[in-house]
Amino acid sequence: MQFTRYFSALLTVAALALLAGCGSQGNPLPPSLDLPKPVADLKAARKGDKVLLTWTAPRETTDKVRIKESGPTRVCRSTVAPAAMECTEVAKLPAGQAPAAGAATYTDTLPREIQELSAGFAVYTVEVVNPNGRSAGLSNTAKVPLTLTLPPPANLQARVTAEGVALSFTAPLTPPAMARGEDAYSLRVYRHAAGASAVTVAGELPLPAPQPEFLDKTIEWEKSYRYRITTVTRFTPPGGTPVEVEGDDSSTVEVLAHDSFPPAAPKEVQAVASSGGGQNFVDLTWTLNSEADLAGYSVYRREGDAQPQKINAELLKTPAFRDASVTAAHTYLYSVSAVDLRSNESGRSEETSESVPQP
Repeated sequence: MQFTRYFSALLTVAALALLAGCGSQGNPLPPSLDLPKPVADLKAARKGDKVLLTWTAPRETTDKVRIKESGPTRVCRSTVAPAAMECTEVAKLPAGQAPAAGAATYTDTLPREIQELSAGFAVYTVEVVNPNGRSAGLSNTAKVPLTLTLPPPANLQARVTAEGVALSFTAPLTPPAMARGEDAYSLRVYRHAAGASAVTVAGELPLPAPQPEFLDKTIEWEKSYRYRITTVTRFTPPGGTPVEVEGDDSSTVEVLAHDSFPPAAPKEVQAVASSGGGQNFVDLTWTLNSEADLAGYSVYRREGDAQPQKINAELLKTPAFRDASVTAAHTYLYSVSAVDLRSNESGRSEETSESVPQP
């Protein structure tokens, strides 16, 4: 009995030792450094002297632990490519809660002396640090070309013509060609149609402009449009490929493309009297109009000093008409007008006369 009790106690001790071994966590892990992951999607876009930087703020540390609160974000700019591994700070964004959606932006203003550098590009990075001021490194680099941009056109005005919307403006002066080939300048015309989701390029003009005007022939009548114009500088950096930089935008002008312009009056109207089947008639022909929005024609007739009267019930789709309501031994004077899709009617053509012979 005593041996049995002793053997049972040994089994109990062995089991406890085995359980203690199974629960062991091994060597203790070092504490997390709480270093935010470096930004990997920095982008830069320049317009005029402004550079818009966008990136996704890190939401985890390098240890894959969710960031509860971050430290400041340093914005860095260099004119050396590739950028140095150290941050040359141009701005420090204050610490705060990490953005819920991770989206972050900053707009940098390029000093004139930086724009004039022959380095070719301004290179940007951002560095997100923890509350203790430590980071896991700089972001990827994003660069923008360096050059001075021209001021935007002034006094932008718009008026509606029969051919489209005509823009007039005061064009900026272009400087002499520079050493880096910054001698390609142009004006880019942007158009936004009411109700449209996107802004489109209506056209581009070279600078210096022979005439400070632009005609937009691609409009749709009865739509409202907003226009703005920006300057564009094109050049080739040392050892690089051609790039372009947009300047600031002009003021915006809005116009309703209302069509109040009739087609041209028809030309070369001819009348020929004839008869057949015991009936007299006069056949009319004229030159076809070229307007794309032409709806048809109307024919007018008069005798003596009477006023012309329209004699077709519906618009004529072709440049021809037979007048079967004529009387022998009468002389008639005919004219024709053109009508567009918005019911704008042209003036009447020159009159042509024809006498219906006696039977």
